[in-house]
Amino acid sequence: MWDGDVHHANYYYGHAHVLARYCELPEPMHPPRMRGYLQHGWNIGDGLAPGVPFVAGSKLFVWSEETRRRSWSQGRREVIVTGAPFAYLLTMLPETPGGRREGTIFYPFHGWEGQLVSGDHHAMIDELRAVEDAPITVCLYWNEYRSRPVRRAYEKAGFQVICHGYRGFWWRDHDREFLVRQLAVLRRHKRVVSNRLCSAIWYGLLAGCEAAVYGHPMTLDNDDRTFGGEPRLRRQWPEVYGHRTDTAACRELARRELGADVLLSPMELRTHLGWEA
Repeated sequence: MWDGDVHHANYYYGHAHVLARYCELPEPMHPPRMRGYLQHGWNIGDGLAPGVPFVAGSKLFVWSEETRRRSWSQGRREVIVTGAPFAYLLTMLPETPGGRREGTIFYPFHGWEGQLVSGDHHAMIDELRAVEDAPITVCLYWNEYRSRPVRRAYEKAGFQVICHGYRGFWWRDHDREFLVRQLAVLRRHKRVVSNRLCSAIWYGLLAGCEAAVYGHPMTLDNDDRTFGGEPRLRRQWPEVYGHRTDTAACRELARRELGADVLLSPMELRTHLGWEA
């Protein structure tokens, strides 16, 4: 069991740093601890990763009204819609008019320290070549980036291979510039693509990219299907699937899934997170 007041996942990807900046707090090495659990990735469940122990009564800060309703159905009552940190970042870093976009950035479905992904990257490379215009950039999660076979497959295909950085773990090595770096890369590309619907697709849409989800979704070791898994993704968000999609319709979905239309004021957010002066 963990105490929601001190959970380390609140600092993944520099989320706490982004929110502290938006709340106009001083720039500390470590932002104040939040009084609750912040959703740290796009989630088709209740905002928590499946199987995460939850201290009864702890607040859960979720990105969207849809997630709040799902969380309520699971018995959570202290649920507050705050919006995604990435959506706040866009309000602080508006895009420069007239910026040039070209090519596609591809985010392969990835695992993490506790679960690895299996799949045919070579088949994915062939499909990307057939569908996308050059240049193609592949952004690997940190552990796949360190995996020579996976990285070399994309490099040998002639794609640029990058990594946004390390998300952090147990209050160590949190990269406050992770989302800043990701936003800058997305704004350089015309399209964002993945083989499974994920945070990066919604981020890219909100940042002005066209988006598409296609290719074999690959498999995650010991995948938890509590909330429906890949089949549910295709049923519930068919708009983003296929080689070409309706950008306006997908972008509206992104605004809803990231809570971009319900962002709080700095004072409201400070109060909810327990950062009031």
